[in-house]
Amino acid sequence: MQQPGKALKVSIYVADGSTHHGVASASALLDFLFYRGVSGATVFKGVAGFGADHHLHTASLVDVSDRLPIKVEFIETPATVEQLLPRLKELCGTGMIEIQETTIVKAANSASPPPPVHHKVEGKAKLLRIYIDETDKWHDKSLHQALVEALRANDIAGVTVYKAILGYGSGKHVHQRHVFSTGASLMLSVIDIEPKIRSFLPLLDKMMPNGLVVLSDVDVITYRQGSASPLAFPDEAPHA
Repeated sequence: MQQPGKALKVSIYVADGSTHHGVASASALLDFLFYRGVSGATVFKGVAGFGADHHLHTASLVDVSDRLPIKVEFIETPATVEQLLPRLKELCGTGMIEIQETTIVKAANSASPPPPVHHKVEGKAKLLRIYIDETDKWHDKSLHQALVEALRANDIAGVTVYKAILGYGSGKHVHQRHVFSTGASLMLSVIDIEPKIRSFLPLLDKMMPNGLVVLSDVDVITYRQGSASPLAFPDEAPHA
């Protein structure tokens, strides 16, 4: 967030139509500034001017020139500008970068509410992978649907069902599924803390007619807003 005081105004000039790795240079610069947390940036497009050849270029609704410059401008602290400058030079290519000392008299206030606080939580968990066929049933219901419902009913943090499109099994015969084919192999991926996964295994034993179950140790990093966590790690669990 900008604060009143000494700052630098950076102006980056690139040619309209110039690209960086296939992306318009102005867009690449704007994306880089946005994801590096720069307070704000503005893109200006030239409408008239001339260069070293003293040939006048204009842009109008009838005749739009692709030789007019585009300027990307932002204001930041000297320390931030110093960190960004090497990458800005690379993204600028054959363009020009101008830096001027300036003073922020009044910082802009965001009209929107402050962003929610993000938390990062790390811990140990179990990854449960269940391999079944799309045609498998459990009590006249698709097995994968029944498993998802059972996992949710047992308060498991989450599950994702993946459909195989290509692979082979023990017979070494390659199977390829088409858009409208049925009977594909499915994989259910489940992650939660070990006690909850272990408590679900007896029910899983009863529901599985055939297939494969794989259980692995994983290190989990979760990002969340607020105080609720999708995984209740042991060191987070409430104490009586």
